[in-house]
Amino acid sequence: MNTQKRLPWPWQVLTGRPRGLGLQRSTQWPWHALTGLILVTLAASLWYSTSLISYEWRWNRVPQYFVYQAEEAQRAVDYGRVEAISEQGEGSRVTLLSAAGAQQVVEVAKGSLQVAQGDEVAEGDVIGVTRHWAAGPLLWGLWATLWISVASGVIGLLIGLFMGLCRLSRNPTLRDLSTVYVELVRGTPLLVQIFIFYFFIGTVLNLSREFAGVAALALFTGAYVAEIVRAGVQSIAKGQGEAARSLGLTAPQSMRHVILPQAFKRVLPPLAGQFISLVKDTSLVSVIAITELTKSGREAITTSFSTFEIWFCVAALYLLINLPLSQIANRLERRLAQSD
Repeated sequence: MNTQKRLPWPWQVLTGRPRGLGLQRSTQWPWHALTGLILVTLAASLWYSTSLISYEWRWNRVPQYFVYQAEEAQRAVDYGRVEAISEQGEGSRVTLLSAAGAQQVVEVAKGSLQVAQGDEVAEGDVIGVTRHWAAGPLLWGLWATLWISVASGVIGLLIGLFMGLCRLSRNPTLRDLSTVYVELVRGTPLLVQIFIFYFFIGTVLNLSREFAGVAALALFTGAYVAEIVRAGVQSIAKGQGEAARSLGLTAPQSMRHVILPQAFKRVLPPLAGQFISLVKDTSLVSVIAITELTKSGREAITTSFSTFEIWFCVAALYLLINLPLSQIANRLERRLAQSD
């Protein structure tokens, strides 16, 4: 006999828990509609707030900070004159004849021509420009954020795995040193660590700002990964290790082949959260003049005066990195759960 008490119907609706055989999918649309209404209300509130401060949106200024047409001046290499000019599709082909009789052929973009046929030119005179698409500061900042995140994440994972195992070691020295490292790093702000690493250690060892930034982020991430690894290993029943040892595996082999694979399944969510936080923490390396995404956004604001637009784009780029990372972690977690 089923003695489980059913929740009252209003509470079932509010909590989304089933009544009887469960809520049908068709009865869930009001909740999705409510979600959409809340999001629309928040967007309208944001628009209304900006209208109160008489802010003028200038989204047309934003695309140039992603990609733009760069111009490169084409110059005469010697004294001479313009012998011929011919049209070549979207450009112009200029033939220069130097005083020594040598020819120089210059191709420039149409509409940028600065000389006419028969003109005298001197060395260094601008004939015209060529145009090509180039990445803007926000894309370069996104690239810097990506490689800094990947480099510091990989190094931090290795440091964290080693230090986490040291925290579980029977060797008092390894255990004490790893504990000091974890508590020291977790007990001080990341910004202070970046300053110390760059201005003190970096100056003594003559390190570049990129190396100092990656090292500081890696050491910071490694401390948290170490605690995640330690907790994951300790969550595995001791009988697993004992069973592995009884089969003839050594302690390192049992840790590698039995304990760590099981622990990895349990620590995957906190590890994913830590690496997502790492991507956002890369914004702090801008204090040592590394032009990552946040610093690129600040520089774009000083020239465009489009404060809200640029910051919204910067936030969207961080989401562009973190949302796929979160989805990959969730899918990997479900796949590992099915393999149990």
